Amino acid sequence: MPASFAEPLALSLRDVVVDHPVGGGVVRALDGVDLDVGAGERVALLGSSGAGKSTLLDVVAGLVRPTSGDVEVLGRRIAELGGGALRRHRSEVGVIRQAHGLPGALRVVHNVNGGRLGAWSTVRALASLIVPMGRSDVDEALGRVGLDGLADRRTGDLSGGQQQRVAVARVLVQNPELVLADEPVSAVDPRLSADVVELLCSTTEREPRRDAVLLSLHDPTLARDHVDRIVGLREGRVAFDLAAQAVDSGMLTSLYAPA
Repeated sequence: MPASFAEPLALSLRDVVVDHPVGGGVVRALDGVDLDVGAGERVALLGSSGAGKSTLLDVVAGLVRPTSGDVEVLGRRIAELGGGALRRHRSEVGVIRQAHGLPGALRVVHNVNGGRLGAWSTVRALASLIVPMGRSDVDEALGRVGLDGLADRRTGDLSGGQQQRVAVARVLVQNPELVLADEPVSAVDPRLSADVVELLCSTTEREPRRDAVLLSLHDPTLARDHVDRIVGLREGRVAFDLAAQAVDSGMLTSLYAPA
């Protein structure tokens, strides 16, 4: 793990443990994880199913409270946030989940505009449900993910891959300082996967680049081609944390080998 950063840290985890109750016992999803991501960094999480990738992202998003350890995100200690402060934190961090989190009954334009809800008043948000605001920004974001002309479609009528790209468009409109993406191209056509990952990892309108991206991927090649660092997770622990180009096939074989 890098010892220091010239830029401020976007997130910092120290000795994070997460236990999930299962039946009469517990399953340890994260086991003493340390991780720093600096402002402007792009970091990929790799590991087999059950390695702890989704749990780690949920901890950073403030959706899962760690059993122990310290979590600081965008200068805030997550353990000290509650109520409105925790809701604001969740609205200021861009999250793309495997389940998309998109109400299927809403039109695409409303789901993309969901990225702005943290910055909008309740009155403005309700008004936008009647006459959608910021249509040009929504249309631009949909065009960037290859969904031109679908703003007025019912989201539930789209394919899984299209819904996944709507979730990406929502984050593009939100323009947060930290993007957390859990397998953002798992349902996307392989021909488009590289384009979507490149879009997530490309420079945003902030100059110099200060937003950070932490995403889990199932394809090591995508990770090596688009991120600065790769963190390998195995059985809830960090197996390696290296520059993307330093991760070789032997490390990947060990990472995905059966327990």
